[in-house]
Amino acid sequence: MSGDVASRLAELGVTLPEVATPAGAYVPAVRSGRYVHTAGQVPLVQGKLPLTGKVGGEVTPEEAKDLARTCALNALAAVASVAGGLERVVRVVKVTGFVASAPDFTGQPTVINGASELLGEVFGDRGVHARSAVGVAVLPMDAPVEVEIVVELADWAD
Repeated sequence: MSGDVASRLAELGVTLPEVATPAGAYVPAVRSGRYVHTAGQVPLVQGKLPLTGKVGGEVTPEEAKDLARTCALNALAAVASVAGGLERVVRVVKVTGFVASAPDFTGQPTVINGASELLGEVFGDRGVHARSAVGVAVLPMDAPVEVEIVVELADWAD
């Protein structure tokens, strides 16, 4: 990581986790030219989900927002694994967040702010992105939140 990104992560008191092992026939991230697309990242912490269930039901919106932040950290770890480090990220392009929602829950954007805010804290203006926040009936492993990101990389030689 560059000193800038590494120092921001340190200031935030976070370290990138190990890249999560895929739960199916896919890879955590794919680089295509200057872009990296991540697979959906659930909020695994040391291989386990800290909470399960529906947001607005078993999981509070505040808890889910923290979980979305964890999803974003997992996504950054996946990016770093195929990009040669986070210093190569020149822009976070898109965030897509999925929120396993109780039938009457409509606060998906607030939940996914957990991911968006972390990306802004880490990358500053380079972390400002387009976004979708979608409510769904259920997510893998009964995760409350899942996040995927697309980033653009500097045009450096490999």
